[in-house]
Amino acid sequence: MFEGMLPKDLTQEVLLAWAINIGMAILIFIIGRIVAKIIVRLASHAMKRGKMDDLLVNFISAILGWVLMLFVIIASLEELGVDTTSLVALLGAAGIAVGLALKDSLQNFASGVMLIIFRPFKTGDFVDAGGVMGSVEHIGIFTTIMKTPDNKEVIVPNGQVYSSTITNFSARDTRRVDMVFGIAYDADIRAAKQILQEIVDNDDRVLKDPAPVIAVSELADSSVNFVVRPWVKSADFWGVLWDTNEKVKYAFDEAGIGIPFPQMELHVNKNESTEA
Repeated sequence: MFEGMLPKDLTQEVLLAWAINIGMAILIFIIGRIVAKIIVRLASHAMKRGKMDDLLVNFISAILGWVLMLFVIIASLEELGVDTTSLVALLGAAGIAVGLALKDSLQNFASGVMLIIFRPFKTGDFVDAGGVMGSVEHIGIFTTIMKTPDNKEVIVPNGQVYSSTITNFSARDTRRVDMVFGIAYDADIRAAKQILQEIVDNDDRVLKDPAPVIAVSELADSSVNFVVRPWVKSADFWGVLWDTNEKVKYAFDEAGIGIPFPQMELHVNKNESTEA
């Protein structure tokens, strides 16, 4: 078709130019792909040397690989003489549209990256985060999986976790157990304090340093309140709390020390009026 319209020499020049452009485009694509893989591999090794989480390393490497390949494809198309300006604008508009449509997902992704980088908690920690209290089983890019004390699995969006206050009960090796015990006003304060001291001193799980605190904290409306604050290893927190409550009840009962409880007094007016 073109041979009848163009001189033979010109046709050969056009075909040769096209062949050279196609060859250069293929060469750019092949070399660009190799360079992109090398860059991704180097970035992955650098992140691993920085002790980043494997999940985050794989995810960032995948994104970096796709971005680099996009540049390689655009460079190849430009070598073929394709106007990529419209293509780049179209990709930009599509990216904005996708970003708006996936706003919540992107927020969860960004929060997941921050959780993995800054590590406010790790797998196995017992935390209160995102309105859920439980043990962390898995930290993903978009969600965090937690197991509650009653063995329920709760999947919490990372955006909800990172935007709320995070309390990590496993972050420290030791914790303080805060307890309050009230006795009646007519009870022997010295005897009650001695009983509390003996219960704490006889518990091998209670740490000697810092020393436990036992003191009268409040003269309340119907009771004299003692605070008992021993320090324990984090793993012993609940055991010490529950056992101490039980031991104090038994010991106070044996010593005749009353523990006040809410009471209501009912007054009956015996003067009744009769209507005629």
